[in-house]
Amino acid sequence: MQIRFATEDDWDAVSRIRLRALREDPDAFGSSLSREERFKEKHWRMRVRTVPTWLAVDDAGEPRGLVSMLQEPGSPTDDRHVVSLWVAPEQRRQGIGWALLDAVRQAALADGARTVSLWLVDGNNAAGDLYVRAGFTRTGERMALQRDQDVLEERYVLKLPRHL
Repeated sequence: MQIRFATEDDWDAVSRIRLRALREDPDAFGSSLSREERFKEKHWRMRVRTVPTWLAVDDAGEPRGLVSMLQEPGSPTDDRHVVSLWVAPEQRRQGIGWALLDAVRQAALADGARTVSLWLVDGNNAAGDLYVRAGFTRTGERMALQRDQDVLEERYVLKLPRHL
């Protein structure tokens, strides 16, 4: 499995793995399959061009996981935010999620960030275990999902070292 930075030309691979993630684990994300199925090529290209994204790609070139990183509006300028982390079920527990998070961590460090944060939907215990093992801590800060006010999520933060 190779972890590689996605370019705009990877828009199709990014869209395929993202839609699969929404299809197979719809409760894990703030977005919905019906919303993102409507996106056209130009939207996917813009998304990959403007939001740093990494793909986990198997030996046949098929995407098996992804993660993106952004500076969330309203957050401190030295925080980078993890979104869309997902690994195909048949590839889980092989270190791919860890490797995707490491790509984000390295990029955040190189970008001068002091923290990496994310929101985790209640009940997604496997992802929570991964984040805690990767050094993230629960903040106790909670909010309802925009798409479903009955579902809560909690913010996790990873403090980064001051030097590479």
